[in-house]
Amino acid sequence: MPNSAASLPDDIEPLRRLVAAQREELDAERAARKAAESALFSRDLLVEKLKVQIARLKRIHFGRSSEKLATEIAQLELALEELETAQAELPPRATSIARERKAPNRSLPPHLPREEIIHLPASGNCGCPACGGALRRLGEDADEILDIEPVVFKVARHIRPKFSCRVCETIVQAPAPEKAVARGKASFRMIGHVIVSKFDHHLPLYRQAEMMAAQGIDIDRSTLAGWTGQGAALLDPIVARIREAVLSSSKLHTDDTPVPMLDPGSGKTKTARLWVHAMDDRAYGGATNPAVWFAFTPDRRAEHPQTMLRDFCGHLQADAYAGYEELYRSGRIIEVACWGHARRKIFDLHQTQASAITTELLERIGGLFAVEKKVRGQPPDIRRAARQSQSKPQLDELKARMEEIRAKLSAKSALAVAISYALKRWPALTRYLDDGRLEIDNLVAERALRGIAIGRRNWLFAGSRAGGERAAAIYSIIESCKLNGVEPFAYISDVMQKIAEGWPNSRIDELMPWTWNQMARQKAA
Repeated sequence: MPNSAASLPDDIEPLRRLVAAQREELDAERAARKAAESALFSRDLLVEKLKVQIARLKRIHFGRSSEKLATEIAQLELALEELETAQAELPPRATSIARERKAPNRSLPPHLPREEIIHLPASGNCGCPACGGALRRLGEDADEILDIEPVVFKVARHIRPKFSCRVCETIVQAPAPEKAVARGKASFRMIGHVIVSKFDHHLPLYRQAEMMAAQGIDIDRSTLAGWTGQGAALLDPIVARIREAVLSSSKLHTDDTPVPMLDPGSGKTKTARLWVHAMDDRAYGGATNPAVWFAFTPDRRAEHPQTMLRDFCGHLQADAYAGYEELYRSGRIIEVACWGHARRKIFDLHQTQASAITTELLERIGGLFAVEKKVRGQPPDIRRAARQSQSKPQLDELKARMEEIRAKLSAKSALAVAISYALKRWPALTRYLDDGRLEIDNLVAERALRGIAIGRRNWLFAGSRAGGERAAAIYSIIESCKLNGVEPFAYISDVMQKIAEGWPNSRIDELMPWTWNQMARQKAA
């Protein structure tokens, strides 16, 4: 604290020494503040750098070939988590510096329930602590913080009183409510919670059993598995209708991803596949409701896509898997190739052997995507006109440049192979130019598979073919819910109960994710 005038010495020399000491103390404080600010600035830069790296890596293709990449992402996320946690442990003065630099005003979601906690002065509202006078309310200061209550398990006790008629002795009683599991102890909401926790939040059943045990509820994994199976069986009509809707579309996006499956008798796993079939016309303002249908197969033989798509007729956007060739030759399915795959071949090479040629090709392909960004959400005729006037000249130049480059390379070189991949599929890669409904890439299908890639690391493998088919069915519902802005837990819990109570199959369309939301809103109103 500054010295008072009465305590200061009268002689000049002691005054000089006192001023010098205080100046040193002030300089030291400034240096400490500057060091703290520098450390915070460096930490902020590192946090931002890690976030950019994680975002970039997550954009790269995922799958079995990306196991090393997944590990790298996990390590970066752990490093980012540690930095952000350490930042929260800084001393008050340092954190105040950080708040001065960046203090975003984020309001909490309005749909969350509010609990008001009133904080009165120590004297309450009885009287002024200074003079004892009466207090009057001037206003209030309010501050909202996000709070949480852990998952609360409860027992719903259904009581059905019996009544008898005093005249004829007839006994009257309400019928027993439908159960999700015959003679079981789980409600529809409980089963919905288990299903969504496993397939959307990626919590295996044994982990869910451990979490319940921590709250004193002893339910083994096999019981949870039985509940999941019963719930999936109730949802079969929904999955069948989603499949119908998807295959009736005139434009589909499809892709597949590997899933380990137990091989009975060997004690090992073999590679099965989950196939995604997605329809999503929102990019051109189409009126069709988006939906996703998943299918499971024990291998990747060509007969599977031919069987799954035997009822489909229209444009199919997919990768270059040879199993689709027979479908294209039939004439009822038109191939639309993916520029994302063609670009990735060159991008992967650029990552390891960057050159002026790979940079040029990536920039040219980037120009095509820039056109798509401008017309996203526009009607088909506007999209087609923009592609014809802007994208077509770029594609003509790109093809000529690719042919020129390939002519100078060895046919076996990595760059020649990457270029040949695009040139071989050029008609399919440029088909989107003539139809404003088509997309430049297969991102719709790849986006639907991201949840599978995350879940696969947690539930490890499918225990059987039936288990894989069950997973595909539930993923179909969860991903279709997300595309239509529906919360999966509320939807699955409600729809299971309605079907168990005898919902007529002739009205199944009313329970689809794209119509259920409207029905739920009307019920709430």
